[in-house]
Amino acid sequence: MKIKVCGNRDISQLKELDDPVAMGSRIDYAGLIFYKQSPRYVLKDLAGKDVRDLKLSIEKVGVFVNATEEEIMRQVADFGLDIVQLHGDETPSFCQHISDQIKVIKAFRIGDHDTNIDWLVKEYDEVCDYYLFDKGAPGLYGGTGQKFKWDLLRNANIGKPFFLSGGIDISDANDLREIKHPFFHGVDINSRFEISPGIKDMDKVKNFVNDLKRETV
Repeated sequence: MKIKVCGNRDISQLKELDDPVAMGSRIDYAGLIFYKQSPRYVLKDLAGKDVRDLKLSIEKVGVFVNATEEEIMRQVADFGLDIVQLHGDETPSFCQHISDQIKVIKAFRIGDHDTNIDWLVKEYDEVCDYYLFDKGAPGLYGGTGQKFKWDLLRNANIGKPFFLSGGIDISDANDLREIKHPFFHGVDINSRFEISPGIKDMDKVKNFVNDLKRETV
């Protein structure tokens, strides 16, 4: 199971996430948020050169919400991003334009009511590389620290690798291992592993990651 640690804005912590010896296991993705309304907005603290010069081996994921293609591709170049996560109301056509240039994770916000996952993703099957499912609602673009009903994913006809996000905390390792969907690719952790917005509790991250990966080997 892959691990994505999102909402980073500290250079020393990015270096640590990139070090499997320090973490005790490999972290697969580091998320950088480019949404100005987020308390984890990376440009408050870091410039592209700061991150690009680290030459990280971990894959860097830029998270965007209803940004323009020009803005996205500028930050891809400035930060040396490997993947773009589209977390807003982006259309399939827009996703196609971006995925022609870089790998794309399309995020979907799942509300409190039962959601037909198959219908939700249908038009995006050919225009992105991964899906991500998060808690949310119209006009609410993630960062809720809450979970949706994970049971909705168990029988969904998803034919693309997907991440699970939203309110995951250190106590969820066992429940995550119980999700047996063949395309369950990884988990996205964020606010429940923080000291303050964008500053991670690295011991908590390390303990969770090693617990989760040790049990799934």
